[in-house]
Amino acid sequence: MSSGFLVLPDRPSAEPLSTRPAQPDRRVIRHASGRPWLVGRWPAGEVAVAEAGPVRLVAVGPAPVGRVRLSELAARINGPADAARVLQALRGSCHLGVSLPDWSRFRGSSSGLRRLFRTRVGGVTVAADRADLLAALTDADLDEEALALRVACGLQLPYPANARSPWSGVTALAPDHALEWDADTAAEIRWWEPPEPELSLRAGADVVRTALLEATRGKRPESGRISADLSGGLDSGSICFLAARQDPELLAFRWGEAEAGNDDTVFAELAMKELDRADHLVVPQSELPEMFADAATPVGGEMPSPLTRATARIRHSALLLSEHGSVRHLSGHGGDELFSPLPGYLHPLLRRRPVTALRHLRAHVALRRWPARATLAELLRPTSFTRWWDSEADALTEPRPPQRRAALGWGLGPIRAPGWVTPDAAEAARAGLRHAARDATPLARDLGTHQTLLVIRSNTLTYRLLGDLYAARGIVLDAPYLDDRVIDAVLRVRPEEHAGPWHFKPLLAEAMRGLVPERLRARSTKGEFGEDVRRGLRAHLPALLDLLGPDSRLAARGLIDPQALRARMTGPQADNSAVQALENLVGCETWLRSLPVHRS
Repeated sequence: MSSGFLVLPDRPSAEPLSTRPAQPDRRVIRHASGRPWLVGRWPAGEVAVAEAGPVRLVAVGPAPVGRVRLSELAARINGPADAARVLQALRGSCHLGVSLPDWSRFRGSSSGLRRLFRTRVGGVTVAADRADLLAALTDADLDEEALALRVACGLQLPYPANARSPWSGVTALAPDHALEWDADTAAEIRWWEPPEPELSLRAGADVVRTALLEATRGKRPESGRISADLSGGLDSGSICFLAARQDPELLAFRWGEAEAGNDDTVFAELAMKELDRADHLVVPQSELPEMFADAATPVGGEMPSPLTRATARIRHSALLLSEHGSVRHLSGHGGDELFSPLPGYLHPLLRRRPVTALRHLRAHVALRRWPARATLAELLRPTSFTRWWDSEADALTEPRPPQRRAALGWGLGPIRAPGWVTPDAAEAARAGLRHAARDATPLARDLGTHQTLLVIRSNTLTYRLLGDLYAARGIVLDAPYLDDRVIDAVLRVRPEEHAGPWHFKPLLAEAMRGLVPERLRARSTKGEFGEDVRRGLRAHLPALLDLLGPDSRLAARGLIDPQALRARMTGPQADNSAVQALENLVGCETWLRSLPVHRS
């Protein structure tokens, strides 16, 4: 069961909202006054509530402390200032809230994995962990500009534009902001600032190691078992060995490889020998649904998913894990984002330590085949945050740059609409990008830190939606790398210490010294799954093009040209950009089809 809960202020005018919309198996957590505070659904065992007189302290999700400690903290609260300090000290990967008479505060996580949305109903500000819950409460219309942004930009669309609610009147809070109710007012309060990068690799590895141990502690459920991905990569392998410290008899899970050159098998089998008390579930390719299979089934109802190629496999995997007793599955999501920093760190490094920056730049240019002169020129003439968004809006319908370019700006690379997007859709998306330029601000003063946070918050949107696929089988999807404590620890390390191209994820490798087998810890390769995608696309492209044909919801709304789409997808593919854009379209189309007719 996935979550879906309202957060209501302690006001008589908010009480009638507690029964709307109707939800099966709804639960209620109350303010000290007896009025509803949290109303809705959450997985069993995923809520911890502490009471101390008129104080209520709640964690929805994996609580960062035990119930006894939560009660001790609640007893320390005598007013809003105490409550803010207690919340500030509680870091993890959960929603956190505190309620006092006439005052309350609620927030998600700084990663964006636990999000919060707000709207107003009858003069009352209410919040929820899902945008669609507030849309149902207010009978909101679709935000056509937000939909056009998703159709035109897909995975290229970075935070905060990709976090925009698809519903009119429903607003997404920034992950570093909380919603605070005081008397009859509601305000967004910033609760988190990124730490300054000041630690060396060695000192930082100790901090990251401690944070990962904390983030994976206490995961063993009272009933059922935990499972973890064990692909053979450093990210999932590290999480699997950390999980085994909590439950040596955990269930280690992986897909078989489609390509003979993929050496994931070698390292996965090495790890399996070390995890000799664990159960190992390896699903061969012959038993896996093909990529892009069952594409017409939506990922979830909250918002469109930009990644749909593997959803049939994930559903199948969740079923298998459930049949083997798993109720919590630990994944390596977030490892790439944290431990493979983007090259924006070169901007501040060039000004602080120019010789070191030029050494890094030469190595990057040689390895990644960046154009040396153009890259150096961009480093010497950085653009402003607002100008970057405006320039992407201007260039939205231009051809993609013909040569490799370093991601040295405020985004994740150039944003270009595919040729099948209609002019009206492109114009609406362009307006959405310009709105982002007006409303957004850098995520950190340091460009390297900004880029790390940008890629995390851009990708947690998808990870949240993947969680719904596991929740449908009664499994909580847990991503320890996206725990706020781990993110803080990594951000404290100077990026040039672990962002150079000479070693593979050196910060994680050093943090895991002595915890994972040395051969796995020192792995410098990464598995490739292109053959899975190519084979699945060949088999299912006709069905995908039919789904996105003239009778599609997207075509009816004037957002895509089905003939241009068919011509592009049945012709030669120079790279994977068209395939990525296609699966984003599938996510948008199936999501629209999942809505009630009067809203789709």
